[in-house]
Amino acid sequence: MYVYSFEKLDMWVESKEFTKVIYKITSSFPDSEKFGLTNQIRRATVSICSNIAEGSARSTFKDKAHFTTMAFGSSVEALNQLIISFELGFVTEKDYLDCRSLLESITNKLNGLRNYQLGQIK
Repeated sequence: MYVYSFEKLDMWVESKEFTKVIYKITSSFPDSEKFGLTNQIRRATVSICSNIAEGSARSTFKDKAHFTTMAFGSSVEALNQLIISFELGFVTEKDYLDCRSLLESITNKLNGLRNYQLGQIK
């Protein structure tokens, strides 16, 4: 089976795994949050790995950097929603700290990739 370039990126693998973690954590959120925080944080995390994948298919570094920036923005959005979820008592401290650590790794890699991509624009 053909392996696409984005599937080889550590940041894509980490963001995909992060998405799965968020889906598991949010499965225990109150039913009243089904269309609130649960939906929002899930969409933000799916957006991280989706933008990495989509950006890898673009032909110019400018386009690639745009999607990397979008993935970074979705990461920060997910962090915001994670903080709110923790403060509302929907997320344990351990899960919160583990997720923050995963997001820090992902955003560091995204930032490095974006800087490289922007440096390639002539």
